[in-house]
Amino acid sequence: MTSLMEIRKLALDLATEGGEPLSELDRALINLGVRSSVTSLDRPAIAESVGAAFAAGATPAQIQEILSLVSGLGVHSLMVACASVVQQARANGYQIAETLTPQQDELWLKYVGDDPFWRAFERELPGFLRSMLLLSPDQFEAFFLYCAVPWKSGQVRARIKELTAMACDATPSHRFMPGFRLHLANAIALGAGHIAIAEVLDLASAAPDHQGTA
Repeated sequence: MTSLMEIRKLALDLATEGGEPLSELDRALINLGVRSSVTSLDRPAIAESVGAAFAAGATPAQIQEILSLVSGLGVHSLMVACASVVQQARANGYQIAETLTPQQDELWLKYVGDDPFWRAFERELPGFLRSMLLLSPDQFEAFFLYCAVPWKSGQVRARIKELTAMACDATPSHRFMPGFRLHLANAIALGAGHIAIAEVLDLASAAPDHQGTA
């Protein structure tokens, strides 16, 4: 497992020196994302963070967009498991097709195609998307539709959403490196520098432990 120190070194080695610090609003939204993600889900901390976000000038729509974004961490279960399901199903005698049907091909072209983001995604999680499509075209389509929701309304800048997702992936109880590397690269491409990324990693490392939700 990659340590938090290794995560910090990876990120700061790739980031451009300097850059702008997070604004009070940006920091409040990212902190809200970390505390409301499924890996923390600390009810008092969430309430505190929502209050801090409003105090920093966030709108209800911005807060909802952050919540929508971090709720997507649940799909990491699919990302890690689907390729293994296909592999072991075949090993146990189940007939899982090697090639896509015409209908599956159509879904692949619609949602994946030649998009550079999904090509990078495939390098981080080889075989996941195809395995999910072979197992369940419904799940494949639902994955793309759900993950697209927080990117449609544009209430929060793309860079802050990438930093929020990166922070959630870096929390001590998650450390999901495939997603972390993707969101880090996207945040850097969108202008996040050394200072902002260091602040984000500080927020991630201070995520509350998951104590359960009554």
